[in-house]
Amino acid sequence: MADKKTLVEFLEAKARTLRWDIIKMVGLARSGHPGGSLSAADVVAALYFHEMRHKPDDKDWPDRDRFVLSKGHAAPVLYAALAESGYFPKEDLWTLRKIDSHLQGHPDMRKTPGVEISTGSLGMGFSTAVGMALGLRLDGKDSRVYVLIGDGESQEGIIWEASMFAAQHRLDNLVAILDYNNMQIDGLVSEIVDIQPAASKWSAFGWHTIEINGHDMSEILEAFEEARSVKGKPTIIIANTIKGKCVSFMERVVDFHGKAPTNEEVDKALAEIEALGPLG
Repeated sequence: MADKKTLVEFLEAKARTLRWDIIKMVGLARSGHPGGSLSAADVVAALYFHEMRHKPDDKDWPDRDRFVLSKGHAAPVLYAALAESGYFPKEDLWTLRKIDSHLQGHPDMRKTPGVEISTGSLGMGFSTAVGMALGLRLDGKDSRVYVLIGDGESQEGIIWEASMFAAQHRLDNLVAILDYNNMQIDGLVSEIVDIQPAASKWSAFGWHTIEINGHDMSEILEAFEEARSVKGKPTIIIANTIKGKCVSFMERVVDFHGKAPTNEEVDKALAEIEALGPLG
């Protein structure tokens, strides 16, 4: 990529494409989780189209970086990134949640090319990612593991057990990204079980902590670059995001955590995303 401005514009266009695909596939399926998929689109675009080392035409390449979607209900954003990368035909996206489709409501490593681990039970993906990072280091690999967790998911005890283990073993090849949109299925995270002060909690558990605007592509790229420079401890990037980002009637609306848009809403949402700029 010629320069940072060009890279940022390229990744922003990719993020718009992911969001367009998320809306279309969830709308066709008439079920799914659009809100948390839209909030994570910028981070996932940066990972799949710049940060991670991977080969879609050789999905089992042993030296690849790994991505784990611990908040597995946000599967649409992962499926959109995998299809855009070339792991499977884009037309498959329109079969989301249909019988015999390899794209089910939560990621399935046995069926979907590019999915590293099946996820859905909150916290399990994160603990698996910790094990992956340790295993790669024991195998002498320089591959890195990226794991996306939700803020509601951070209420799970297994998150903190695994975070202590990762710090104890100084897993500097592990980067967690917290998609902090402050909404879960039943309401505001801050009103159900508040996870604040998140940054100081992760720091106290032995992690290098970075806090960013999760929709600012420059900040996202700088955070991943900083994480690469950290030695002797894992890194967490606390990405402050907006649930339903880039669709006016979905932003900060709890109902769209797990509700599909109507046909009319799909048309409006796609038009709003297209109006933001060219798709990548």
